[in-house]
Amino acid sequence: MEFYFLALLILIMAAALGSGYPVAFALPGAAIITIGLAAGAGYIFAGSTDAYFHSGGPNQWLSAGVTNLRGVYWEVERDTLIAIPLFIFMGIMLQRSKIAEDLLVTMAQLFGPVPGGLGISVVFVGALLAATTGIVGATVVAMGLISLPAMLRNNYSPSLATGTIAASGTLGQIIPPSIVLIILADQLASATDQASTARKALHKEATGELSMPSVFDVASTSAGEMFLGAFIPGLLLVGLYMAYILFYAILRPKNAPAVPYEGKYDSAFLKNVMLTLVPPLALIFLVLGSIIAGIATVNQAGAIGAAGAMIMAGYRLPKGGKSLYYPALLAIAALAVVTFALMNFDMNVKSIDDGTDKLGITLGVVGSVMLLVALVWSCWRVLKIEDTLAGVMLETAKTTSLVFIILLGAAMLTAAFRAFGGEELVKEFLLSLPGGFWMQFFIVMLVIFILGFFLDFIEIAVVVVPIVAPILLADPEANITAVWLGVMIGLNIQTSFLTPPFGFALFYLRGVAPAIVKTVQMYKGVIAFISLQIAALVIVGLYPPLVNYLPNRVSFLSESSPPPRNPKLQLCLEDYVGQQLSQSSATRDAIATARGLDLSVLPKSLAGDLMDGFDQAESAIAELEQAFASAAEVEAAAGEYRPQMKFVRSIEKQIRRAQAEIDEHSTQISRMRDESQATAKATLEAEVAVLEAEIEHLQAEIPGTWADVNKQFLTLTKAENGARNKYRRAADGAYEAPQAVLAVLDANDAFAAMEQPLQDMRATIMTTPEAEAEGLVNDLSKAFGKIEGADDVKKALGKARKALKSKTPDREKAIAEYDNAVEAFEAQQGWRSTANANLRADLEAYVDSIKGTLGVRQQERFTRDQALAMASCTAYHRDISLNF
Repeated sequence: MEFYFLALLILIMAAALGSGYPVAFALPGAAIITIGLAAGAGYIFAGSTDAYFHSGGPNQWLSAGVTNLRGVYWEVERDTLIAIPLFIFMGIMLQRSKIAEDLLVTMAQLFGPVPGGLGISVVFVGALLAATTGIVGATVVAMGLISLPAMLRNNYSPSLATGTIAASGTLGQIIPPSIVLIILADQLASATDQASTARKALHKEATGELSMPSVFDVASTSAGEMFLGAFIPGLLLVGLYMAYILFYAILRPKNAPAVPYEGKYDSAFLKNVMLTLVPPLALIFLVLGSIIAGIATVNQAGAIGAAGAMIMAGYRLPKGGKSLYYPALLAIAALAVVTFALMNFDMNVKSIDDGTDKLGITLGVVGSVMLLVALVWSCWRVLKIEDTLAGVMLETAKTTSLVFIILLGAAMLTAAFRAFGGEELVKEFLLSLPGGFWMQFFIVMLVIFILGFFLDFIEIAVVVVPIVAPILLADPEANITAVWLGVMIGLNIQTSFLTPPFGFALFYLRGVAPAIVKTVQMYKGVIAFISLQIAALVIVGLYPPLVNYLPNRVSFLSESSPPPRNPKLQLCLEDYVGQQLSQSSATRDAIATARGLDLSVLPKSLAGDLMDGFDQAESAIAELEQAFASAAEVEAAAGEYRPQMKFVRSIEKQIRRAQAEIDEHSTQISRMRDESQATAKATLEAEVAVLEAEIEHLQAEIPGTWADVNKQFLTLTKAENGARNKYRRAADGAYEAPQAVLAVLDANDAFAAMEQPLQDMRATIMTTPEAEAEGLVNDLSKAFGKIEGADDVKKALGKARKALKSKTPDREKAIAEYDNAVEAFEAQQGWRSTANANLRADLEAYVDSIKGTLGVRQQERFTRDQALAMASCTAYHRDISLNF
């Protein structure tokens, strides 16, 4: 029965949406009505309101929906949604200030003489507006009103003209900052948690191990990473659009003719281009640049964008005057002052030490006040001119409310969908598909593409993504990243604005297009651009670094970059070290040189540790080579092993599913003690017998050779993992041993400074009362304990302290132990001085030579070259299914 109520849920939702009922009420309304009908039917026909739910009852699922609603606002991890109203405000403010109009006119003059120049200028402006506004409706309407008449007047094909405007207007859905990406990041954040749990369960079932290594876990994403990941695919889409228009114009010049500029390309024209183009580009740089550089979060970047849009509107809306650009110039000066202060002073108010710190804080305050004055000045202008600010605020509130109400409604709908087993149904369907992950992914993307014909991007993002994303992210075969999945879905959702019959961009354009342009021509015009979007999807799907590289690069170059010892980075790190060793013999030469050093000046223990370190360096290189050889053997054997593993894992999955049904039936049978339930009990027992027979049949299908094949393959993988672990231990030892000796030599000055306190301690031990002397000796012992390599002196002083502390203090014994300490001190002074003169330079050269290879794991953070190598390596998806 759950299936019928699930179908009813979808039917009610589809009927409500098809009738034009508001989405914000159709989603939760369908959920509440269906849950109510299921509860009522269960009470009437089965005597229990819980009868027709997959699990739980109506109260639990309605409560789950309410909990989801509260989570949208109250979970700290989801504060990214705060950025939505900020970016909406920025977009509407720029649209109302006619920035789009200025850009279109100026770019048309600049690109007009090029074949298809008007179309290329529309795409260029669409990309700029996407990076500053992200509001599809406003962008399409603005470009439709300004560009479409000009393109038709210059004999552009109506299909090409309308297709270009509609497609360019939708770029705001994928080029950051984008509301779609923010919502997707929010949905994927919870999806990754579910995927991580599912993958851990899968690993436990496949291997029997209680815990899964963190290297196999699913990484989450954020709105900032989504922005970075979508940046290059967005530019790729812009390039495809421009290339298509250019080739179209070359092949059919009559349908996209060049439009010569009637004016002159002089200094006045250049000044106009600069005033039109530079401010939007500067705003893009501030918004996206602050995120990429790690200076601001997405929320903070949204505030920067809103403030920048206000300042731009402050000089664009007024008609003219001497003071027209004063607020903008004041804001630029304020930013310059604040930047200077941040770069040259310590701006921590709590740590002001001298006049220099006070000067820096003063400059910061002055710059902040100047910026605040510029904002208030611009705000006053925008408020006074046609009450623009009030209109922008009202539109921002309306649009934000629409987005959030849909999010809330989708939370209710998702709870209802799960209540009737929809999530399990979708999961079973996807996991039962042949072809593994890529067939699942293709089906999901196809469904999203088809839904785009009928639903808006918000409904798709908040209804479909929470259901399918955990399934796709949990799959270890492709081991995709959440940011890549989000960008792929974002590119796919973008087509929802273009695909007829309900493409919103087409509706917006139809509303402002002249009657001479037929709707059929508009549909015809967007087909090519939909094809280009699909092509972009394929390109990004086949080459994940287009998405993953930029977020990784920013992460590895940031102050909070993951350390080199991070378990998830070890495979890439070992590949990097292997490349460095193969490209240069510097590490091997350094090891050979180090072996020739005269270590006799060091104590035997220290010399022995250092020689062990040199041995470990050679061992590390050998183990790394063995690890690569073992990895090649695993890869060679994987071709034959993987199909068998997939087949057996599939059977085991069916067995687990059948066993779960048996357990459920057995529980029900154990509760049936009434004679009236005998028939139902017999039916369940018969089903149990059928399931047990099915399990026996499935177990018989597992090849008899599987245990041996699996054991042989596990032997290979254990050999690889063993070699890698041995390499890591040996590499750490190879770097730590010389570092320990250098740390001892670095402490020479601190050690020498302890000579006088040590000499003075004799008189203290002999003349001071035992209890007091014991404390002073203890303090001196602790001081030596803080010095690298001075443990023998500390140990002797510790024995002297014990002699003074015993029930019968023995000053003579304390003096004897003290003399041992002095002797150890003098011995150390000798070899420390000699070693510093004879060994330090050679050891430092050795450490520097192996630092970039065997010593990488011991660094606090990656160097720039290493970080870029890690970003490139981790940008690819690595198949880890053989470990499951």
